Amino acid sequence: MGFVSEFKEFIAKGNVLDLAVGVIIGAAFGKIVTSLTDDIIMPVVGLALGKVDFANLFVAMNGQHYTTIEEAKKAGVGTLNYGLFLNAVINFLIIAFIVFLIVKGANSIRKKPVEVVAVPATPPPPTTDQQLLMEIRDALRTGRA
Repeated sequence: MGFVSEFKEFIAKGNVLDLAVGVIIGAAFGKIVTSLTDDIIMPVVGLALGKVDFANLFVAMNGQHYTTIEEAKKAGVGTLNYGLFLNAVINFLIIAFIVFLIVKGANSIRKKPVEVVAVPATPPPPTTDQQLLMEIRDALRTGRA
């Protein structure tokens, strides 16, 4: 089998296609959650905490004060962007919660396995040969041989 035909067979497998669709949908969903966090949740949280913009919460590594991260980067200064990190953590928590709900829903839809209770079978009656041997045995025990 040639390399190209092996590759075609690999791509045509259902698992690979399912994975590709999952990755594409996941990337699109990630963008939606990022927008939800950056454009809706964090502005409300920032307003509640006194008009704080989390995207511009950072520490300049040279100790000087810069108004924005871009300003510090233009000056060639390294920054610790803890506000952006906080946004990423909130994104992760939202995505993890949504995935949890999806898995929980899928598990409730999935058919539960039917439990099979094993009923002990009654043993079959002895054959005529066995019956005859039991009679001989019993006769030998009682001494009627």
